[in-house]
Amino acid sequence: MDWQTPEDTVPSAFITEANARSLSGKPPATGAWRDGDPVGNRQFASVGALTLERGGELPVVRVAYETFGTLNADASNAVLVVHALTGDSHVVGDPGPGHPTGGWWNGMVGPGKAIDTDRWFVVAPNMLGGCQGTTGPASYAPDGREWGSRFPFVTIRDQVAVQIALTDALGIGRWAAVIGGSMGGMQALELAIEHPERLDRVAILAAPAISNADQIALNSVQLEAIRMDPLFADGDYYDEDEGPHQGLALARRMALLNYRSPSELNDRFARSWQSGLSPMGGGGRYAVESYLDYHGNKFTRRFDANSYLTLVQSMSSHDVGRGRGGTVEALRRVTARALVLGIDSDRLFPVPDQRHIAAHLPGNIDGTEPHVISSPFGHDGFLIEESLVGGQLRRLLDD
Repeated sequence: MDWQTPEDTVPSAFITEANARSLSGKPPATGAWRDGDPVGNRQFASVGALTLERGGELPVVRVAYETFGTLNADASNAVLVVHALTGDSHVVGDPGPGHPTGGWWNGMVGPGKAIDTDRWFVVAPNMLGGCQGTTGPASYAPDGREWGSRFPFVTIRDQVAVQIALTDALGIGRWAAVIGGSMGGMQALELAIEHPERLDRVAILAAPAISNADQIALNSVQLEAIRMDPLFADGDYYDEDEGPHQGLALARRMALLNYRSPSELNDRFARSWQSGLSPMGGGGRYAVESYLDYHGNKFTRRFDANSYLTLVQSMSSHDVGRGRGGTVEALRRVTARALVLGIDSDRLFPVPDQRHIAAHLPGNIDGTEPHVISSPFGHDGFLIEESLVGGQLRRLLDD
């Protein structure tokens, strides 16, 4: 097993020959965690059936989650941390059996850190539709087969409904805070709107109130890359020796271009060659091409193509104003103290998205403006800039 660090949490870097050799051989049909694999630090809760926003039902939902710290006697110190698209419940910890990557927020959660586990009891679930233990396309349906192509369309609101069901299963009446970045920020905001009585504070990091046409377009080409892979087999590839790893890797490469800023890639790679062979007709490659290829290949070994489709479509469904009279009216329903954080180089969910939220969120700690950090790392800055983001989380949590 190639124990990995998520590339989202570190600056871009040149790919060495040793890096490339570590991923030799074809990936499995799916990188999903499967029943029978090492459990690692996961805990599991069955939260029953789920009626879906668009109709239909999942007859049973299991949630994989991890906890950090100690819940106090009156359950008043619980903090929900919600991961982004390709994250999971492993917020803190080393890679190892059951966890192919290290914690994606190791520098942010722990004793004495911004989310101080000497004070807070942190719960981090894998979201509905994911592939690391919570019910998703790679999970077994009641008939004993993987859901595969039969897995239903789920929205951000469905994922929040599962988080509320987990809240109840854990005996937590009200979260001291709900914190999420990117897709997790969409869910944190949706939870604060739909269930204002269930949280005191909310942190919305690098996320919008609605997925706009540009963002949906970026999502759509990633989805098509997976569907066009001949090994996708209309989503039913789990019994095969190979899955749609080429399509999934291509989708990941596309996404990475939106997660990082042009300045970071230019400053890091410029026009460097990967080797002594010229990329101008000499059979060589530019270093930035090798960077994208390596991380696309690495991703296929820890993720599932069907889950990627499911979650990206959930992101495209995001619209807090749907059925609520528009986004402004929806945002006014929030009663929690709120931190709205944007990143000046974010080209996926740029600062105007956070300005719209902050302008209409009654409890925003910065008035009608978001707090904007300056970072060369683009959208992934909320994962990488631990000092800048951590300082703002302390402001919210210490209030």
